Amino acid sequence: MSDYKKDAVEFLRMVVASDIEEAFEKYVDMGGKHHNPFCPAGFEGLKKGMIENDAQFPHKNFMVKHVLGDGDLVSVHSYLVLKPGELELATIHLLRFEKGKIVELWDCAQSIPKDSPNRDGMF
Repeated sequence: MSDYKKDAVEFLRMVVASDIEEAFEKYVDMGGKHHNPFCPAGFEGLKKGMIENDAQFPHKNFMVKHVLGDGDLVSVHSYLVLKPGELELATIHLLRFEKGKIVELWDCAQSIPKDSPNRDGMF
């Protein structure tokens, strides 16, 4: 696995494990930007949103399903359980790196329906 792929996965794992400050310090260029429509612009806004999410969902579980890398871009497809038995998501994070740091981040999440007609499931 490339260094950027490892760093992307480790960043997300640290965030889910409540090590948000350390994750941002180690992996993020705070001058970069994110595209999450629920948080104010800038990585400070995203970090604050992640801290608030962590307080709301302290027992989350995160399982990486696929990691793709293309140069400075990494995509992480994962299964995220915010509240066991209630709120489960399929997520995709796209991270762009420069000089070893995340400088841009996109994230998308889709709720996993309990009674989907698709027997193949989300993963």
